[in-house]
Amino acid sequence: MSKRLRNTELCADCSVPEPRWASVNRGVLICDECCSVHRSLGRHSSQVRHLTHTPWPPTQLQMVQTLYSNGANSIWEHSLLDPASVMSGKRKANPQDKLHPNKSDFIRAKYQMLAFVHRMPCREDDSSTAKDLSKQLHSSVRTGNLETCLRLLSLGAQANFFHPEKGNTPLHVAAKAGQVSQAELLTVYGADPGAPDTNGKTPIDYAREAGHHELADRLVEVQYELTDRLAFYLCGRRPDHKNNQHFIVPQMADSSLDLSELAKAAKKKLQALSNHLFEELAMDVYDEVDRRETDAVWLATQNHSTLVTETTVVPFLPVNPEYSSTRNQGRQKLARFNAHEFATLVIDILSDAKRRQQGNIISSPKDNVEFILKSMAMRHGSDSQDNDQPDYDSVASDEDTDQELPSSKGDRTKSLDSDLSDSPITMQEYLEVKNALTASEAKIQHLMKANNNLSDELRLMQKKLQSLQSENTSLRRQVTTNIYQVPSGSDYPDPCSPSALKRRQSARASRPMSMYETGSGLKPFLPKGENPYPEEALPTLQPFPPHAPKLEKQSSMPESDYDNTFNDSEMEDSSLCRRARLRSSGWMGEGSSIPELADVEMEPDPTLPSTEDVIRKTEQITKNIQELLRAAQENKHDSFIPCSERIHVAVTEMAALFPKRPRSETVRGSLRLLTSSAYRLQNECRKALPSEGCPGPDMQLVTQQVIQCAYDIAKAAKQLVTITTKENTN
Repeated sequence: MSKRLRNTELCADCSVPEPRWASVNRGVLICDECCSVHRSLGRHSSQVRHLTHTPWPPTQLQMVQTLYSNGANSIWEHSLLDPASVMSGKRKANPQDKLHPNKSDFIRAKYQMLAFVHRMPCREDDSSTAKDLSKQLHSSVRTGNLETCLRLLSLGAQANFFHPEKGNTPLHVAAKAGQVSQAELLTVYGADPGAPDTNGKTPIDYAREAGHHELADRLVEVQYELTDRLAFYLCGRRPDHKNNQHFIVPQMADSSLDLSELAKAAKKKLQALSNHLFEELAMDVYDEVDRRETDAVWLATQNHSTLVTETTVVPFLPVNPEYSSTRNQGRQKLARFNAHEFATLVIDILSDAKRRQQGNIISSPKDNVEFILKSMAMRHGSDSQDNDQPDYDSVASDEDTDQELPSSKGDRTKSLDSDLSDSPITMQEYLEVKNALTASEAKIQHLMKANNNLSDELRLMQKKLQSLQSENTSLRRQVTTNIYQVPSGSDYPDPCSPSALKRRQSARASRPMSMYETGSGLKPFLPKGENPYPEEALPTLQPFPPHAPKLEKQSSMPESDYDNTFNDSEMEDSSLCRRARLRSSGWMGEGSSIPELADVEMEPDPTLPSTEDVIRKTEQITKNIQELLRAAQENKHDSFIPCSERIHVAVTEMAALFPKRPRSETVRGSLRLLTSSAYRLQNECRKALPSEGCPGPDMQLVTQQVIQCAYDIAKAAKQLVTITTKENTN
């Protein structure tokens, strides 16, 4: 690159002057500090390149510069440009902020969560929305308006969208119109230069027919970008595509060494991979090459007068949530290959890619990519005995069940002189594959039979559980009926009467209350004043004894694991009868003043709910929290109270799944955090409504408190999911 556009360029994330890196797929320039965070996100979120120390295709660099100068950053910070965002407490990072957590949290929200991107109005059919956006992209690429196309891509338009009426893709349109920058943007987002239209023509064909020969040559380079990048990494040369040289397969310096038997077997395994699995492995190796090359540039451009902290290091490929756990682990293991081992793997991939391109394909879908990495993992398995911490994320692995021969990856030294890619399949190899397939099918049948047996046992256990739950409910009602005897006479009037209401107010103000007394736990959608148990008499609760503990409201947390401090607004609710019924049914925390109930439940209940039930309730809580945060983001403060009520109902239902006296202190702590945060959330949301004769509330402070409460609820729910998952799997 010669000179950048202006001397006044600023980092798109923190506004530091003179940024030295670019995020290709985001169309922005970034500084060194922000680049370290971008790298930790992974190439699926941000593809970073140095502006001067990385070789750039000139047209791709021009595309990034055009997007940056035309304000592409406003796409990723759309909601921050709204003046209302200042009132809500949202702002972008500035140069004085610390890298962690301020800048890193902002960058992750901006690019990974797309928290500030303009959202389309919600529609029932998301697929139709994506289709409409893709059609708009198809029409826009024939113009030079890059930022419009980037905005459509950010909203979900597909770069490879095949237009059903036009019979082609956006890249066909851009190539025919000679829009070089549009073609670069589309290929960055995954557009295929070799995809045919209904006439069998590719974008390369249309570019040549229209006389755009440089664009056609560039599209050919993009088509072979993966193998070109791998070859350039090893030998610093690229194929001459203009002369139909599309592959360069370098040779190892020690190519005179013979291949070991395991090395030959491993190479055959690579050749036998299906095209889909081979493409996945090749893309993973491409990402690892990009990580290693970017690491080299990063270390060469840093100020070495100061130590490079661990926060700037990307020791292995970040997890891509779109990939399986097994594939993510395999990607991370690539970082443990030394230079010789990794070069050997790259050469094998280049050799097999060339063979497959020529049409000599061996397909065996039963093989797995993990075999390619297995020998390397087995070698490091012994080396890591003195290192308790793994070098990569702990994710699921299939290696424990794999019985292939363990050995060293160092034995996989390869030579192009002993190329086995074009050798024919012998009868012995065919019989081995056939026998292996037969054994696999027999094992699958056995596993399916075992799975059916387990399913039958599970159904029987579920029926038994339902029976026990029904019996438990019946016994609980009988016990509570015997405990609470209703006095006769006029000493204890109807709890729904005004005099009783007054008595209840004074009693409730002097003791902690259970969260189940809010009237929203068991019957959340019951109309006010309606009796949830019409078949039973209402006055079933005897009054509190005179020795009830005298606690001031909100003075401290109640003793119960589930309790919240009493909510004043509930006293006005005509659902007092419902709360009386709940207390008479035993749904009262241990902070109550009734000694008989405490005696009944002295022994902790060790049983925990099923993981599926907890996850289902957590998803309901999360959905309601998302609605609340959306209302906060859009400054719809009148929606706070309805959202908080729904969250409170969901929290109550989730807490009801757990025993009232859990044995685990961790469970008790998480339940306290969950219920107390839900109560605080209700209080904070009520502050959003202005009171008559009082100054208006500080909405920025209220919103911050609401968000904090919602975060605490989500945190507690996640803890409960983790605990129940761990306990139920033990």
